[in-house]
Amino acid sequence: MHPDREPSWSPPADAGEQPRQVRRILKLFRPYRARLTVVGLLVGAASLVSVATPFLLKEILDVAIPQGRTGLLSLLALGMILSAVLTSVFGVLQTLISTTVGQRVMHDLRTAVYGRLQRMSLAFFTRTRTGEVQSRIANDIGGMQATVTSTATSLVSNFTSVVATVIAMIALDWRLTVVSLLLLPAFVWISRRVGNERKRITTQRQKQMAAMAATVTESLSVSGILLGRTMGRADSLTASFAEESERLVDLEVRSSMAGRWRMAVITIVMAAMPAVIYWTAGMALHLGGPDVSLGTIVAFVSLQQGLFRPAVSLLSTGVQIQSSLALFQRIFEYLDLPIDITERPDPVHLDRIKGEVRFEKVSFRYDDRGAPVLDGIDLTVPAGGSLAVVGPTGAGKSTLGYLVPRLYDVTGGRVTLDGVDVRDLDFDTLARAVGVVSQETYLFHASVADNLRFAKPDATDEELYAAARAAQIHDHIAALPDGYDTVVGERGHRFSGGEKQRLAIARTILRDPPVLILDEATSALDTRTEHAVQQAIDSLSADRTTLTIAHRLSTVRGADQIVVLDSGRVAERGAHEELLARDGRYAALVRKDARPPQASGDPAPLEPTR
Repeated sequence: MHPDREPSWSPPADAGEQPRQVRRILKLFRPYRARLTVVGLLVGAASLVSVATPFLLKEILDVAIPQGRTGLLSLLALGMILSAVLTSVFGVLQTLISTTVGQRVMHDLRTAVYGRLQRMSLAFFTRTRTGEVQSRIANDIGGMQATVTSTATSLVSNFTSVVATVIAMIALDWRLTVVSLLLLPAFVWISRRVGNERKRITTQRQKQMAAMAATVTESLSVSGILLGRTMGRADSLTASFAEESERLVDLEVRSSMAGRWRMAVITIVMAAMPAVIYWTAGMALHLGGPDVSLGTIVAFVSLQQGLFRPAVSLLSTGVQIQSSLALFQRIFEYLDLPIDITERPDPVHLDRIKGEVRFEKVSFRYDDRGAPVLDGIDLTVPAGGSLAVVGPTGAGKSTLGYLVPRLYDVTGGRVTLDGVDVRDLDFDTLARAVGVVSQETYLFHASVADNLRFAKPDATDEELYAAARAAQIHDHIAALPDGYDTVVGERGHRFSGGEKQRLAIARTILRDPPVLILDEATSALDTRTEHAVQQAIDSLSADRTTLTIAHRLSTVRGADQIVVLDSGRVAERGAHEELLARDGRYAALVRKDARPPQASGDPAPLEPTR
C-alpha cells in the first residue's frame, strides 16, 4: 500500500555487540533471582540423581548378580527406580518454575516496549509503518518465547548434566573418558559456526515478517479494502503479498536447514561412540592392557549415552541462543529509541487551570535539515477566548494546534498554559487541560459507550447522554437497536463520517477540558449538521479557550481573533469583519471559499496537511 518507511533512528554502533546484549538479557532475569536459584538447585539435584544410576548398574553387574546377593540386587534395583522417579519430579518442578519466570520476562518486555512506544512523539509514528511496530511486539517477542521460557533452563540443565556425567566417567575410567571427549572441540566449533549462520538468517526473517505484517495491516484494514476494491488493485495486492510470503518461505527453509548437515554429523559420531568404547576396551584387553570389568564398560556406555543427549542439546541450545540474539537486538532497538517528549524531573502540577494559551516566538521544524514549518509565531488566546487559524494547505495550521498538547515540541520559543511552559507541566495536567478533536476521527472497535468512556472511564450514563446531546448525536444513538451498546466497527466504519465526528466531539466534551483544539472538527459534516454542531461548540466554548483550525471559513466567523498563516508565518490577524474590511488574504480566502468549485473551475478544498 505504501513504500517501506523505516524509523530514521538507527542503533548505536555497538548495539550488536554480543557481550553487551548478553548482559542486558541477564538483567531481564534479575527480579526473579530467587526462583532461578530454586531452578538451579533442582537442576543440580536432578543431574546428581541421574548420574547415580550407572553406578548402581555397575554394582548390579559386578557384585549383586555374580555373587547372588538378592537383597543387594533388590536394593540397587529399587534405587534405580527411585532415581527415575526423583529425576522426573525434579524435571516437572523445574519446568513449571522456569516457564513461569520466562513468561514473566516476556510480559516485562512486551510492557516495556509498549510503554516506550506510548511515550514516543507523533513524528515517530508518521514515519513508521504500523505493521512494523506490531511485528516487533508480536513476532519478535513471540519468537523469543522458547529462549526465555525453556532455553535458558535447558542450557543450565544440560551443562550441569554434562559436567556431572564427565566427572562420573572419569571416576569410572579416565582412559575411556579421554577417548570419548577427543572430538568435543570440533563439535563446539561446528555449533558456533551454525549459530552465527542462524543469527544472520533470523535477522532477515524477522525483517521479512515485519514487512509482511505491515502489508497485511494496511491492505486488510477497512480503509485498505475500500481503496483496493475501488482502485481495482485486489489482484495486484494479492500478488504482492504472495511475493512477500514467498520470500518468507525461502528464509524459513534456510533457517531450518542452516547447519543441519553439520549437526547431523555430530549426531552420527556421538551415536557411534559406544561402538568405539567397546572396541577400545576389547583391544586393550586383547593387547594386555588394563583389565576393565564388564560392569564398568556397561556403566560407562550408559553414562556416555546419558552424555549424548545433553551434549547435543547443549550444542543445539547454543545455536538457538545465537538466533535469539537477533530477536533481542531488534527489541533492544525499540527500547533504546530516544524519547523526544519527556516529563521534567520536577514538573509543574496545576490544580486549577484557567486556560490562557500563549505562543511566544514559536518556531518548529520536523528535522534539523528540513525547512521551518512555523517561524516566529506570537499569539495570545485569553482564558475563555477563541482563536481561529486559517490559511492555505501546508501553512502549518494543524502543527500549531498540536504544539499545545505537546504532540510535538517547539524547536524555538515556547508555548505556555496559564503562564507555564507546557514543557514544564506534568503530563497529567496537560492531559486534563487540553482536549483535541482532529480531522482524522479514530474510534475503537468497541461499543459507543466504551468509546465515549475512553475519555472518562467513570462517567455515568447520564453524563454520556449529556455529552452526546451537546454533540447532536444522542437521538441517533438512542434510535439504534442496541443504543449505546452498539459496536462501532473497525475505525467506526458502521457510522458515517459526520456521525463519527460528532462521537469524537462528544468524547472530548465528556472529558471537559478547559482548552479545546478543534482541528477541522466539522470537516466531515454536511451543512445542516455542521450548523447544529457548531452551535453546540459555540455554547460550550463560552467557558473554554478554543483554538479552531479551519479550512471551511464558515466555521470561524464568530471567533474573537482570526489568524491567517502562510508558509509558517502570521500573514494577517483580526476579527472577521475587520479582516474583510482590509480586503487582504483573509478576504480572498473567504471569496474563494464562497465560490462553488464547478462555477469557478477551482478544485474542491483539499484536506490541510500538517
